[in-house]
Amino acid sequence: MHSSHHPVRILLVDDSVTFLDSVTRFLAVEPWLAIAGRAHSGPAALDQVLLTEPDLVLMDIAMPGMNGLEATRQIKAQSNAPFVLILTMADDPEYQVVAAQVGADGFLPKVQCRRLLLPLIRSLFPSFTQDGGGADKA
Repeated sequence: MHSSHHPVRILLVDDSVTFLDSVTRFLAVEPWLAIAGRAHSGPAALDQVLLTEPDLVLMDIAMPGMNGLEATRQIKAQSNAPFVLILTMADDPEYQVVAAQVGADGFLPKVQCRRLLLPLIRSLFPSFTQDGGGADKA
């Protein structure tokens, strides 16, 4: 699908380069998605959000230093904050509750990424994926 508007710009945040590479390859085949940047820590994620102005951040929880939940809290406190989806190895319902409390727009265990990540992204950008329109944030 070709659009005159920019694709959904995604910032990937995870301390695992292997996971970042895997998600990058998985998303690269979707013409309506573009990787805006990658970060390996919470502080780097905060910097990258300011530099790249993504539409969406895919955020891991467990990272050294500032974890993904605190980084999400700080990102969502900004004006014009992007959507944030938490992707984690932990499938603990308590993490889902905390993710919602810090402002995350969704939560997905990494083991379900291949099956559920694209539908979850589409749910955040319905006008873009249904009619080829722009990826403007609500």
